[in-house]
Amino acid sequence: MKRAWPWLRLALAVAVLVALGTRLGTGAFLDGLRAAAGWPILAALLIGLLTTVASAWRWCVISRRLGLSLDLRTAVADYYRSQLLNAVLPAGVLGDVHRAVNQGKQSGDLGRGVRAVVFERAVGQVVLVAIGLAVVSTQSIPGVDFVPGVEVLIICLGALGAACVIAIRIPPIRRGLQATWADLRVGVLHRAALPKLVSSSALAVAGHIGMFLVAAGAAGVTAPLSTLVPLIVLALLVMAVPVNIGGFGPREAFLAVAFGGHLAALDA
Repeated sequence: MKRAWPWLRLALAVAVLVALGTRLGTGAFLDGLRAAAGWPILAALLIGLLTTVASAWRWCVISRRLGLSLDLRTAVADYYRSQLLNAVLPAGVLGDVHRAVNQGKQSGDLGRGVRAVVFERAVGQVVLVAIGLAVVSTQSIPGVDFVPGVEVLIICLGALGAACVIAIRIPPIRRGLQATWADLRVGVLHRAALPKLVSSSALAVAGHIGMFLVAAGAAGVTAPLSTLVPLIVLALLVMAVPVNIGGFGPREAFLAVAFGGHLAALDA
């Protein structure tokens, strides 16, 4: 049965595609393939490579600051694998978990290897949030309400404060936080590392924006950059929520609602 299960899953997937094609037609699928052929594929591959190298370099900088051996070639290969796992597995972070555990085992320091990956992802998110806040504060986006209510902010701050108080009172967690803070000062906040981390993270964000623009062009979207870029930045912020199944999650839902609301607002 174990040997037959992979073939059974493949047969079921093919059956689903055949059923959808029979029921809905293949026009939209063939149109999508034609739109994605040629320059969009090449552009996406190139932008994806540059973005992955920037992120892998960020990981290398932190790892080396923490005394872990990691060359750029290995980091790029591992980063591609983690992106694949993040996209196809539920939760959206299992690839990063595998990357962290793998580095920790290879280096002989599991805790520091995990912290290196956590720091690397956290730096990227902080830079993304900073860029997102800059866009939100300077751009008007009709049809998209992204300002959280006061109640949401109070609940989030209260939960964060309670978690900090509880963590400080538990000795093992307190010791872990102390070790994390010590590595954070050396691997991230040090003046020899921080400029490299910020620049690589900004380059990665630019790459993600470029990838969205290529997809928009392939889909026939003719809206100007002043319209697309703010929506894309907000989509990247939503993408930080680690929930997806087969690459589909809050990001896709947000883009569908945001583009629909924005176009409706422009037509009004």
